[in-house]
Amino acid sequence: QVQLVESGGGSVQAGGSLRLSCAASGTVYNRYCMGWFRQAPGKEREGVGMITSDGFTTYADSVKGRFTISKDNAKNTLYLQMNSLKPEDTAMYYCAARPLYCPSAVRRPRPGDFNYWGQGTQVTVSS
Repeated sequence: QVQLVESGGGSVQAGGSLRLSCAASGTVYNRYCMGWFRQAPGKEREGVGMITSDGFTTYADSVKGRFTISKDNAKNTLYLQMNSLKPEDTAMYYCAARPLYCPSAVRRPRPGDFNYWGQGTQVTVSS
């Protein structure tokens, strides 16, 4: 069983930055695809991006160039660096894991693609 715990959320003004972390139980990062998702009130959960076990990343168009996903296998920690934040980035952010391979990068990752989830961390961006 994989357990994921997010941290690092908070409130920030537009244009600011935050870094989210996701700590995992066990040595998952070198054998799992990891993803970041977010869910705003009244909206469906949407994929932000993914990182393969080899470290390749893909991003949703809405965050490309502003967000960066990385991981530290030795620390079993996944990161989401968010820069140039906008009010529309306000949401609960979740990390997720699935064994071995990431879903196809030609489409945005879907919640159903992932097996394990953290509890989420809130990000609020004010204008």
